[in-house]
Amino acid sequence: MATKQGDFLLLNYTLKVKEDGKTVDTTYEAIAKTAHIHHGDETYGPKFVILGEGWIPKGLEERLLEMSAGAPTTVELPPDKGYGARDPAKMRLVPLRKFREQNIDPQPGQQTELDGRPLVVRAVGAGRVQVDYNHPLAGRTLIYDVSIEKILDNDNEKVLNIISRRIPEVKNEKFTLTKQDNDLIIEVPEEAFYLKGLPIAKKEVSSDIQKFFPTIGGISFRETFKRPAEITPAAETAEPAKPSTAEPAPEQAKTTEEPPATEKPEKPKTRTPRAKKAGGVKSQRRVMAGSENQR
Repeated sequence: MATKQGDFLLLNYTLKVKEDGKTVDTTYEAIAKTAHIHHGDETYGPKFVILGEGWIPKGLEERLLEMSAGAPTTVELPPDKGYGARDPAKMRLVPLRKFREQNIDPQPGQQTELDGRPLVVRAVGAGRVQVDYNHPLAGRTLIYDVSIEKILDNDNEKVLNIISRRIPEVKNEKFTLTKQDNDLIIEVPEEAFYLKGLPIAKKEVSSDIQKFFPTIGGISFRETFKRPAEITPAAETAEPAKPSTAEPAPEQAKTTEEPPATEKPEKPKTRTPRAKKAGGVKSQRRVMAGSENQR
């Protein structure tokens, strides 16, 4: 089945520069490691594109329109079909302080952004930085080893891949989609809550969905903060058990001190009554001995 403009595709590819044979991009993690271009913060796997949106070079889009899913092809693109010829007018001198104001420490060969524009740092001098606003692959002949892995026809798959394009740090299957009439609710997984730039990414996702799915009305993002499993209301309010303060019963205390059975019990001593004091003096009360109550 051939592709057409507007199709949602998943592509696998490896991109080399013809002039020096270097691999500069790939969707395969193993190839990236072999070519020493692997970055741990990148997500590897099929790349999502929509034909006609200009997300890939124009010459590659034209060749994809002639291809079918599952048929690997090698495509060679001259500069005018790739990222264009180099334009000397796009070389600039920028004050170093502008980089520092945006917390950027420029280094020669570094690819970064300044005021939202991608650039390559060519040289760093005393107070000024030479930058190149040409695409890093401008003026190069490109060779793609490319295959169409899948042509998406399910709307949920399409939406999930739109989300993944804007929020690549989290696997798209962790997002949940719910339709309510013409509205769409996107349940955001917890690992995405604190991603840098998440509010901007959600705005871009909303714009993309409304552009490609005109029948969808409102789009809302739901973030649910769940109580950790190890903490429960009962555990939070329960009071620790107090240690018992009860004393052993007198009978129990005696049993630990009873003489062996072979010994004869002592005869009880007879008590001689004490003579009353003369003068009618009241008898003294005996103080009862005992342990104090513990609190």
